[in-house]
Amino acid sequence: MTVRRRNTARVVLGAAFLGLAAGGVAACDSADDDHTFYCVDQNDTIVDEDDCDDDGNGHGGFFFWAHSPRYKKGLRPGAKLPSGGSKFAYNDAAQRTAWGLPATGRVSNGTVKSSVVGKGGSSSGSSKSSGG
Repeated sequence: MTVRRRNTARVVLGAAFLGLAAGGVAACDSADDDHTFYCVDQNDTIVDEDDCDDDGNGHGGFFFWAHSPRYKKGLRPGAKLPSGGSKFAYNDAAQRTAWGLPATGRVSNGTVKSSVVGKGGSSSGSSKSSGG
C-alpha cells in the first residue's frame, strides 16, 4: 500500500509541474508582447499614416510612431492615444527596423508587431495589420 501512495504522489506532483510549465509558456507567448503602432502628432493624436510615410516627399511637421501593448486596435485619425506608450520619429530607420517595421515606406495605423520585445532590435517578429 505504501508503494501505491508514493506513485500517486508522483503523478499529482508531475501533473502540477506540467500545469505550471504550460502556464509559463503561455505567458511568454501572450498577446501582452504585441505592440500596436499608430502615426501620431506631438500631442499623441492619431493622424493619417501618410504623415509617417518616409517616402521622401517631405510631409513636414513633427510626426512619430507611437506604440504600446496597451493600445487598442482599430483606432482612427483624430483619436488621442492613452498615456503610457513610447514613440520615435517617423523617419528613424534604426528604430523602425528594431521594432520589425520596414526601414522606410508606408506602415498602416493599427499595425501590430509580435514578439519584438527583448529581441535586441531583431526584426524577426511577425506582423498583423488591422484596417486603416
